[in-house]
Amino acid sequence: MKATNLNRRQFLNASARATMTAVAFPAFVPAAALGRGGAVAPSERFVMGCIGVGGQGTRGMAGGIWAPEGGFIGRPEIQVVAVCDVNAHNRENARRIVNEKYGNQDCATYHDFHELLARQDIQVLLIATGERWHPLLSLAAAQAGKDTYCEKPTSVTIQEAEALRTAIGRYGTVYQAGTQQRSSQAFRFACELVRNGYIGEVKEVIVGVGGPPAHKTCSLPAQPVPDWLDYDLWLGPPPWRPYNAAYVGSWMAYRDFSGGEMTNWGAHHFDIAQWGLGMDGSGPVEIIPPDGKEFPVLTYRYASGAHMIRDPQRLQREAGVDNGVMFTGTTGKVAVWRYALRTWPEHLAQVKLKPNEIHLHAADNHHTDFMNAVRSRGQPGANIDVACGSITVCHLGNIAYELGRPLRWDPAKEEFVNDAEANRMRFRQMRSPWRV
Repeated sequence: MKATNLNRRQFLNASARATMTAVAFPAFVPAAALGRGGAVAPSERFVMGCIGVGGQGTRGMAGGIWAPEGGFIGRPEIQVVAVCDVNAHNRENARRIVNEKYGNQDCATYHDFHELLARQDIQVLLIATGERWHPLLSLAAAQAGKDTYCEKPTSVTIQEAEALRTAIGRYGTVYQAGTQQRSSQAFRFACELVRNGYIGEVKEVIVGVGGPPAHKTCSLPAQPVPDWLDYDLWLGPPPWRPYNAAYVGSWMAYRDFSGGEMTNWGAHHFDIAQWGLGMDGSGPVEIIPPDGKEFPVLTYRYASGAHMIRDPQRLQREAGVDNGVMFTGTTGKVAVWRYALRTWPEHLAQVKLKPNEIHLHAADNHHTDFMNAVRSRGQPGANIDVACGSITVCHLGNIAYELGRPLRWDPAKEEFVNDAEANRMRFRQMRSPWRV
């Protein structure tokens, strides 16, 4: 967005206070609007807006192949009333889906998220834009007092994730990262086996994910901007680049917009590694990029002595899958992927945890976990503290790849040890007027 629109941030901040009265809507939607015959009391129903309603956004909103637990739109406690996207095609498709679901024509559409956030009737948000927008939109939502389910990855830099964590704590809103493996029985059980010592002392964690973005820079030729796209708002905080269809269609391949598969699938599988190691709220102490000698693949070292290794080929050889996580201990192993696990020895898969053993956060599914937290004002499984720690691990790997040398990390201070060059890479300047 151009600098002339900076006043819209002031407008947004004002909307977080009770003084914002320009747009007035009912606090709750009548039960009949859901077609549920009053099965859910209006006082127990939440009004939702959706920002970013392309492929993943519509799956999260309406359910689909990548949302096996179903989307928000089918939940009786939710009423979706508005959708927002800079792509007019996405907006209209999402509006059609919502209206067909509810049998009305009430879904509002916006291309500018400020307008949706200004609606005081909207209590919860689904954010499913590209990751360059995730921290900014989630922070703006917290300022506006709205609870947020945000698709992963949480951020493009370490500093953005930390700023979002601070904001969520300040405003007291509920935040759930879209790392649905935290609500999977298979992943939870694998981590419980590890945390309760069923494989002995953990020595290695093998993580099968892809690497950094394919392109460090954006240098494609300029093309005419299509009339259905607000490209300036699509671009957002990254440096200005002339429009090229490849950026919009394949943004994950460019470092300006993404951390690549290190943050895409890494947000899932490094997160599970952290969970199994009991490292939520902490992290590794050293990150070693491939050196062609002692460390042929990216390796993280933890203070316990355990190593976490990004090696999909080894995972394929030993577990039969190349996308997942395998914990190797002194007396056994457990590998887990979507949504199954394998243990060595085999009988570990039949373990029944005792009441006095470690039982990790359990949820029927990720969307329900979020809504339960919204209702109780508690913490969902993939809360902002969890999300910040896990995405930091992803970013640490990308920084090690880029610098090509070992890095020491202080997980308590959240900074590199005596390394000014690496510490500068925790941040990235945003295009004016965007900032966190």
